[in-house]
Amino acid sequence: MKIKELFDNKRTVVSLEVFPPKVDSPIESVYSTLEELKDLKPDFISVTYGAGGKSKGRTVEIASKIKNHYGIESLAHLTCISSTKEDVEQMFNDLKANSIENILALRGDIPENPDFEFPDPLHYAYAADLIREVREQGGFSIGAACYPEGHPTCESKIKDIKHLKEKVNAGAEFLITQLFFDNELFYRFMEELDLADIDAPVSAGVMPVLNKKQIIRITQLAGCDLPPKFRRIIDKYEHNPEALKEAGEAYAIEQIIDLMAWGVRGIHLYTMNRPDTARRIMNNIENIRKL
Repeated sequence: MKIKELFDNKRTVVSLEVFPPKVDSPIESVYSTLEELKDLKPDFISVTYGAGGKSKGRTVEIASKIKNHYGIESLAHLTCISSTKEDVEQMFNDLKANSIENILALRGDIPENPDFEFPDPLHYAYAADLIREVREQGGFSIGAACYPEGHPTCESKIKDIKHLKEKVNAGAEFLITQLFFDNELFYRFMEELDLADIDAPVSAGVMPVLNKKQIIRITQLAGCDLPPKFRRIIDKYEHNPEALKEAGEAYAIEQIIDLMAWGVRGIHLYTMNRPDTARRIMNNIENIRKL
């Protein structure tokens, strides 16, 4: 099923995200994660592409496992900044061969290797370029990323909204947000989308905080802020891993309950491949999901 149809037919779409293991690690580690996530009955599970596209082959393999073995709809991430049209065409073929109908089209990170050779000229400079290619290819439901606090490399929030509108006009049918920790920022973002006449359904990205160093690094890369309330929690429990884990899960649950009460179209839980945490969060919103 195409994810656009899920948004058309469900009040709130609830999804999970996993990432492939590093290329030098066995892929079975993520399969054990999926085995524990399958009973949570998410509407779909997305699979990231890996930094610089290094795990792209594993993305297809894992997305296929989700769809064809577990019977859960899958969303394959696809990045383009370092890709050629031939690379992307091969990905289309691989995805179709595995009956994967959904793509999250992203520009992607710049490869860390300083000697990496980009196509010259670039075949894809922006996510919108890839989205047009996916639409022309046909057969896929297309998602795109959005940033409630603005993309970290964009000059202004206004320009970022304009870029997002370009992605929707190019063919993006649904949007998934970068993680955020202040729901009020998300609600203001939704007002900005309304003013810009962007009407694609938006799924709110929520990440439970389990480790202070990890979340500080992620927020710096993503360009999102930690509200004072949440900083107090992290500072209080940073030296007690179990207490911080409990507090981080509780904060994520509170976020999700508030978002669903507001009427968000989707919840996208960044699991960090931690099925125990995902299970506790999903169990705490089980009855709310039924409303």
